[in-house]
Amino acid sequence: MLKGLMKRGPRKVPRSDANDPVPSRPTASSVTVNHASRSAPPSSYPPSTTSPAPSASPSPPVQFEQLPLFRDVPAAERPSLFLRKLRICSIILDFSDSLRSLREKESKRQTLTELVDFVQSGSCGRLPDQVQEELVRMVSANIFRCLPPAAHENTGTVDLSADPEEEEPYLDPAWPHLQLVYELLLRYVVSPDTDTKVAKRYVDHSFVLRLLDLFDSEDPREREYLKTILHRIYGKFMVHRPFIRKAINNIFYRFIFETERHNGIGELLEILGSIINGFALPMKEEHKLFLVRALIPLHKPKSVGIYHQQLSYCITQFVEKDYKLADAVIRGLLKYWPVTNCQKEVLFITELEEVLEATQPAEFQKCMVPLFKQIARCLNSSHFQVAERALFLWNNDHIVSLIAQNRAVIFPIIFEALEKNIQSHWNQAVHGLTANVRKMFLDMDGELFEECQKQHMEKQAKAKELEVQRELAWRNLEAVIAAKDDNMVLVN
Repeated sequence: MLKGLMKRGPRKVPRSDANDPVPSRPTASSVTVNHASRSAPPSSYPPSTTSPAPSASPSPPVQFEQLPLFRDVPAAERPSLFLRKLRICSIILDFSDSLRSLREKESKRQTLTELVDFVQSGSCGRLPDQVQEELVRMVSANIFRCLPPAAHENTGTVDLSADPEEEEPYLDPAWPHLQLVYELLLRYVVSPDTDTKVAKRYVDHSFVLRLLDLFDSEDPREREYLKTILHRIYGKFMVHRPFIRKAINNIFYRFIFETERHNGIGELLEILGSIINGFALPMKEEHKLFLVRALIPLHKPKSVGIYHQQLSYCITQFVEKDYKLADAVIRGLLKYWPVTNCQKEVLFITELEEVLEATQPAEFQKCMVPLFKQIARCLNSSHFQVAERALFLWNNDHIVSLIAQNRAVIFPIIFEALEKNIQSHWNQAVHGLTANVRKMFLDMDGELFEECQKQHMEKQAKAKELEVQRELAWRNLEAVIAAKDDNMVLVN
């Protein structure tokens, strides 16, 4: 049988498979520049087949065609020259080896710089449709790529204890080219010569969606450019606005309920902060649902500290736009209030103060009971920063006025926590701040203060009486058991 297998030899490749070319993305080692064909974006290439590709002999390095500068050619020839330069820049060079294709990398960098300067100067005027299409195609070929795996993905395991803030960001070695490509795209989008009726055919929903996918890049320089470009696209292409908001929604949903890992949440929230600021009144129901279903649940992930400043700004913008949303926001904060994470709790109290500053008395009354029950728990926190930050709420004049208007409800809730701090809190700073707040209550309404103090003393007396009764009941039970043990007869 072994001899039979040896006689058969390797399985022959079917004729159809052997003759089919193996598709691949153009690289510096396989692309010839001096031609008129266009480089398609990576997504337009068909998927690779399962059959192994035959090993090819190493190709000579690509030779970049030397093209004249824009200032050296007549104005009528500049669009065609622009097109040729775009096709050159569609070639993707390998930056994994810093010593490879140095001349070609420098040539492409200079070409990209010239394209950026040419578009920025405005001397090109309105670009022909064919040039705009090729420009977006070149940008797509360069920026739309597979992002490298994150550190937690390389190990194949999920480390729940890893802190995303402490991870070193990956800096893309191709950034010298990527930066210029992003700059060219930005100049094209913001140019007054760019007609959105034409440009929307190329900067379409698919392009915007792939742009949003890049927000997960670890490189903060790339996310900064993406933030600026997407914001400009939102402002200029009104037809894309609902789609962009919905796509950002979906990114948030996946982050909150599935992965809890995404590098660009802060940048997306910065864009949304500007968008929310421009919402017309009365606010659409769609926007209110976005607040309740996406923004408020963003307080849930452990990594909220990374993007909390931007999130807090968006939340506050909603309350300032429509004061009736204050009750929903405060109850949402209470729903996701941290139990064991003290640093996160400090962030929540800070955000709560900003929301309360924009809260009207009518909305405050709807949520003040559960709110101050939580604040009372914060006052008694053994973590001094939590207790201190909660006591700082009384430094805000607007919050103090809201408390004063509803002191009959709030004083009894908060009084016991203040007394407990005065008697037993270990931190001197918290002890001093508590004394100041207690004095403020006394000056605000002496009669109510005395009544609360009387109720607190009665409650303490009842608690002591219950403790005595409980202790007596245990002693009686022990006595009964001891008596039964003495009357027991041991049988051998």
